[in-house]
Amino acid sequence: MAIALCLGAGSGAWAQGLSALARVDGARSETRDHGAGFDLTLGLTQAVPFRVRLWDGPRRVVVDFREVDFTGLSAETLQGADAVAGVTMGRLGAGWSRMVVELTEPVLLVDAIYTGADGSAPVALNLSFTATSAPDFAARAATPGAGDPIWGRPAVRAVEAPILRQDGTRPLRVVLDPGHGGIDPGAQNDGINEADLMLLFARELRDTLRRGGFEVFLTRESDDFVPLETRVAFAHEAQADLFLSLHADALAEGRATGATVYVLSDQASDVAAQKLAERHDRDNLLLGVDLHDHDDVVAGILMDLTRRETEPRTMALAQTLVDHMGRHIGPLYKKPLQQAGFSVLKAPDIPSVLIELGFLSSPGDLDNLQNDEWRARAAQSIADAIADWSQSDAAQGALIRQ
Repeated sequence: MAIALCLGAGSGAWAQGLSALARVDGARSETRDHGAGFDLTLGLTQAVPFRVRLWDGPRRVVVDFREVDFTGLSAETLQGADAVAGVTMGRLGAGWSRMVVELTEPVLLVDAIYTGADGSAPVALNLSFTATSAPDFAARAATPGAGDPIWGRPAVRAVEAPILRQDGTRPLRVVLDPGHGGIDPGAQNDGINEADLMLLFARELRDTLRRGGFEVFLTRESDDFVPLETRVAFAHEAQADLFLSLHADALAEGRATGATVYVLSDQASDVAAQKLAERHDRDNLLLGVDLHDHDDVVAGILMDLTRRETEPRTMALAQTLVDHMGRHIGPLYKKPLQQAGFSVLKAPDIPSVLIELGFLSSPGDLDNLQNDEWRARAAQSIADAIADWSQSDAAQGALIRQ
């Protein structure tokens, strides 16, 4: 089920690419129960093209706009209806915004209308939903990902020859991945969000690495939502020698502090690591990724063979990062080297690690992450670790080729 609802006649207004930014008025926005369903109202400064779809597994209502600023609206404002389990919203990409309404029960869209678009009253978008059966919902739900306005996947291009394992004769190519972004702000505390902090640190780390002679690329340069699979595809497109994903999570319980370095594993080091991986992979729900596993058996075998070479290189990198960061930025997490099933680390042929620079739920870590001098030390310690690892890795690669 994909319903395109646009200004003007039919779908023409969508095709015209209207993109004037509309702002949400939180005071005029709500969800409320209505008979066997619920209504969702968004007060807006102006009407813009939008589209409503249903996604299953889990059940969600997805509303894409071109384009809306949600700054004046909190998720709690839209949780006034029994069928609404939660709401996430934000920037999806250049010119696009998305709202995802998680459902407790199956519903269908029965009406969608703008009021006030003619100037007779303040503009509001009104969506009305009615209860339905689970089979009916599933039958009408759109295929996740089909017809999405943006995906951000790198264009496919011919590569003359694959880049061989780095041997020290050329600059090391590093891809930095500032976690979250756009519709997914990541962890939040005291008005600070993980996505903004990690983008700031990624830019600083990029500059530090470039001064050290490395080639560096970022998976995102602004507050945009980038799907997990796109981050990995970007690393392949850049023909990266190394992939670093940067995060700073928050824990609802406990008093965890300090940085942690993660490598990929099917088995998490502990329950906390497993929960962390689940939270980081939440953007599959926001994007509409098919969450079923469809890996081809033969492809899986080939990837396992590739990982046999990559895994010890990754572990060596992770240990080197732990050693350098521990010496230069203060105490690390009680178990500074851990394993978890982060989707963003699943490139089988690129050494990939995820660095949690600290916990936003820790006042001390939050202060550090906002401190220019601390971030500079952290960036330099990571750059020094990469330099040491690259030299050792190149020497081992030369021995293997011999």
